[in-house]
Amino acid sequence: MSQTLQAIRGMNDILPDEAELWEQFEETVRSWLHSYGYRPIRMPLVEPTPLFARAIGAVTDIVEKEMYSFTDSLNGEQLTLRPEGTAGCVRAVMQHNLLYDGPKRLWYQGPMFRHERPQKGRYRQFHQIGVEALGLVGPDIDAEQIAMCQRLWDDLGLQDIRLELNSLGQVEERQQHRSALIAHFEKHADQLDADAQRRLHSNPLRILDSKNPAMQEIVEAAPRLIDYLGEQSLQHFAGVQSLLKELNIPYRINPRLVRGLDYYNLTVFEWVTDSLGAQGTVCAGGRYDGLIAQLGGKPAPACGFAMGVERLLALWQAQGGQLETVGLDVYLVQQGAAAQSLAFRVAEGLRDNGYAVQLHCGGGSFKSQMKRADASGASFAVIIGDDEAAAGEVSLKPLRSAGEQQRISVDELADELGERLFAWEEENGSL
Repeated sequence: MSQTLQAIRGMNDILPDEAELWEQFEETVRSWLHSYGYRPIRMPLVEPTPLFARAIGAVTDIVEKEMYSFTDSLNGEQLTLRPEGTAGCVRAVMQHNLLYDGPKRLWYQGPMFRHERPQKGRYRQFHQIGVEALGLVGPDIDAEQIAMCQRLWDDLGLQDIRLELNSLGQVEERQQHRSALIAHFEKHADQLDADAQRRLHSNPLRILDSKNPAMQEIVEAAPRLIDYLGEQSLQHFAGVQSLLKELNIPYRINPRLVRGLDYYNLTVFEWVTDSLGAQGTVCAGGRYDGLIAQLGGKPAPACGFAMGVERLLALWQAQGGQLETVGLDVYLVQQGAAAQSLAFRVAEGLRDNGYAVQLHCGGGSFKSQMKRADASGASFAVIIGDDEAAAGEVSLKPLRSAGEQQRISVDELADELGERLFAWEEENGSL
């Protein structure tokens, strides 16, 4: 007997109960983004591999170890399942010249792919909501994006999320800091693990992200980037902090916050929690003023952030969030040839009037169909047999409230149903 096929490890099915929770979350997100003037954009799941090597950095863990890359068998092109969204969004903005008439505020959502060891909160196919503001310079947009996040946490009722903030300065300042880092870590080369030794001369900033307990003392003693920032970078960072204080948004400056992508400059931030174990970052981003030029476009400032949907939903549920169910209005029970013909017309007529209707299909006795009706969560059952069909009538039976089954004409059904639902809502609250 052949083995049952299953999903790829780390790529999970989202079943109906959970999918409805995702939709509720996504509706909140859409409303939130609209309130800040952001418009949706949708990019392909597959992009040219060089896009990510150039944007993210050829010596980052993502490019070196985690990307799902392959050769197109038809034309030999090197392709990659997107590991993040910013590079593709910037590519689309450049390709379609979206900045020709001024700055753009864009957002996207969907799956990303990284070949990592699956664990809670970290999957090989994971989902992000990304927010990008392109063509805007100055600390105000940085601060507004951080304030956006705070508003979403408030809208969702999330607690125990804290903001960590840092500045990466500009390229020249990072180069000076890089030289100082290399000199520092070279003095302790015999204490560096294999990853740190590999990165020492290619990307020493990433050593600051090391989680190896044996290296923490060396990392803590490393030169701090903020000590190498020039006046303009410091002013930008001070501007962001001033606006956050104006909005009463607390934060902690974390000098070791460097982010895992090479394209960032100036402001970087992370929203972190202690409620999800090791996978504590739920949202992160920053400014990437050089990326458009780096990919061959006309230089333009930009900043953005991305949030992990799985992690945010896990946090929301852990803190008491639950699905706001919107049940069916009607489960339509029918038996007999004439009844079936009428049932289809009745169901479509009710849907024309805005009601949610599930029409029973697949046959079965009235008793078994009524069990299905009750289990469906519908407020009412509409019952049609051949007798009702011959008379142009239906039987309307309450399933969630007291009341007698009533036989009424098909023409009166929509109005009668509306009155019954309104009365039930008045007595019990929102349906």
